[in-house]
Amino acid sequence: MKAAGSPEVYLPAGMLLFLIVLPFLLPNPFYVHIVVMMAVFVVLGGAWNLIGGYGGQLSLGHAAFFGTGAYVSTLMVNAYGISPWITMWLGGLAALLLSLPVGIICFRLQGPYFAIATIGLAETLRLLVLHFRDITSGAQGLTVPFKGDAPWQLQFGSKIPYYYIALIMAVGVVLITRRMERARLGHYLVAIGQNQDAAEALGINSARAKARALALSAFVTGVAGVFYAQYTYVIHPDSVFGLGLSIQIALVAIVGGVGTTMGPVLGAVIMEFFIQSTQIIFAGQYPGLELMVYGGLLVAVILWRPRGVIPWFARLYQGLVAHLPAAGGARA
Repeated sequence: MKAAGSPEVYLPAGMLLFLIVLPFLLPNPFYVHIVVMMAVFVVLGGAWNLIGGYGGQLSLGHAAFFGTGAYVSTLMVNAYGISPWITMWLGGLAALLLSLPVGIICFRLQGPYFAIATIGLAETLRLLVLHFRDITSGAQGLTVPFKGDAPWQLQFGSKIPYYYIALIMAVGVVLITRRMERARLGHYLVAIGQNQDAAEALGINSARAKARALALSAFVTGVAGVFYAQYTYVIHPDSVFGLGLSIQIALVAIVGGVGTTMGPVLGAVIMEFFIQSTQIIFAGQYPGLELMVYGGLLVAVILWRPRGVIPWFARLYQGLVAHLPAAGGARA
C-alpha cells in the first residue's frame, strides 16, 4: 500500500486533477473540441486494443461497430424521441450482436480471415446505409435535431459537458482494460496471442475467448459511436463506416503500444495532435493529407518503435517518479 505522499500516488492524482480543470484552461472552444476527440479516440483505441492488442486479432473494420452504434441510436432518437442516454446502451448492444456471427465464424480459423471479414463487414454496412435511403437518408446522412441546452437529450450549450462525458468514458475504458488484463480472460488472450496452438493444448478455448473479447470491444465501440453522433449532430456513411476511420482506430493502439493499458491513451493524444496540427497549418488545402500523416506515423513506429511509444513513456514516467520527493517526508 503506497503512502499518500508517495510520488506514485500524488503524481497520477495530479494528472487527473489537471484533466478535470483542463477545459477551463483552454483559450477557446476549438481546443476543447480537440481534447474531446482525443478522449473519444482513447475509447476507440482502447476498445480495439482488447481484441487487436491482447487477442492478437487484427481488425481493419472496427468502424462497422462504431457506425452501427451511431446509426441505431440516431434513428431511434429521431423516430421515437428516446433519450440518447438510453439509446447509448442500445447502440452498444446492437454492435455487440453484430460481432457475434463474425467471432463465431472467423475465430475457428487461423490466418487473415478476421481482418478480411471486418473490412468486408464495414463496407457492406456502408453500402446498405447508402442503399436504404428511405430509412437512412443515404449519402445525405442523418442529423440530430438541436434542442438547445437539454441534458436529458445529451445536448449542451457548450462543449465542456461533452468533454467530461468523454473523459469519464475514456477512464472507464482504461479501468475495463486493466480489469480484463488481470482477469482470466486477459491471461487467456495473452497466451493465445503468443502461441494459439500451445494455449489450446493447455485447454484454453481460443475461439470462445476471442469472441468474448470482440463482443466487449464491439459494445464499447458502439457506445462511442452513439456519443460521437450526439456530439457532432450529423453522421454520414463514409464518416462512420469508412476504411480511413477503421485504420485510424487501429493506429491509435499501434502507435501507443498494443497489449498495454495506457498505450491507446498515448496513441490517441499523438494521433489527434498530429492530425489537428496538419489541418491547422495547411487549413484544409490538401484533402487526404491526414492519410499521409497516418502512413508516416505508422512507418515511423514500425521502424523505430515497433512496440509503440509506451516503453519510452514508461521509462520517462519511472524516472520522474524516482526523482520526485515524497510529500511531507512520506515513504512508500
